Amino acid sequence: MRQADVEFSVRTDLALEERERIRGSESGIPGIRVQEREKKEGKIRVTEVAVCDERGAAAMGKPVGLYLTLEAPSLAKKDEDYHRDVSEELAELLRKLFEEHGLDRDRMGRPVRTLVVGLGNPEATPDSLGPKVLEHLQATRHLELEYGVDFCRKHGYPVLSGITPGVMAQTGMETAEIVRGIVQETEPDAVIVVDALAARSAGRLGITVQLSDTGIQPGSGVGNHRSGLTEETLGIPVFAIGIPMVVGAAAIVYDTVGAMTEVLREQIEDGIRKTENPEHLQVEEVYELVRELLKPDLGPMYVTPHDIDERVDFLSFTISEALHGALFEER
Repeated sequence: MRQADVEFSVRTDLALEERERIRGSESGIPGIRVQEREKKEGKIRVTEVAVCDERGAAAMGKPVGLYLTLEAPSLAKKDEDYHRDVSEELAELLRKLFEEHGLDRDRMGRPVRTLVVGLGNPEATPDSLGPKVLEHLQATRHLELEYGVDFCRKHGYPVLSGITPGVMAQTGMETAEIVRGIVQETEPDAVIVVDALAARSAGRLGITVQLSDTGIQPGSGVGNHRSGLTEETLGIPVFAIGIPMVVGAAAIVYDTVGAMTEVLREQIEDGIRKTENPEHLQVEEVYELVRELLKPDLGPMYVTPHDIDERVDFLSFTISEALHGALFEER
């Protein structure tokens, strides 16, 4: 088997894109529930994909849980008002996830103790979203340590802490090892993990945000699998926030060939191309053609927007504002 055959993969971290890939009959897909709604006069679309059981998990290739996807076409622009609308909507979605897990307050009526983990490599711009979010985070756990356990409750503050664990090449340690040690020492009620993701469609880069209650697999966006940060591995609920920042070269080639095939198919149906046989233009043929087009050095390549520096800067601030909106009480 050639190297390109082994490495070819049209992958995505977005549950919404997996749902689109396996879109079935009108009766739906067993074990998967989907709801869509538009907000802010149609400027923001929210899609809720619930993987309800093992049938849905097998079909989606995702763990059982809730995946909330916010699509905001103008998020790539530096529009403060629009980004504020997005951060407010994200805060509402995050509060919903917390409440469904009984984490809006602890048994004493105090704000939940939350650890935010910014995954990624701060030295690699497309992978620096998580660390950038931590730069804007207003940590408060130290206030509790200095002024007493009731200080945050009285002032409407969460007990919030954060960490940027880096990547294994920098630390020599698995991210899960670092976070597990911090969780054992600081005893938070929940963990929020922020990470850059990979998308199947280039059109979703930087304008789609996914929230889930299933945790995350560090490095999975570029096929670099590490030990997961999940409730099973950490012992407390783990929520994930991610924005796709890269798309695989394989996905771009696949989409391009698919679009070309669709045009040829339409021309055949319209009688423009009478010498072609539409049977030769099936999805399986597209897949095989992509495998032939991808060279061994192209298969594992990932592509990112030309203005990735600017996008990471303002998107990280938008995510941090969403965290503050979800966790801090309004006064």
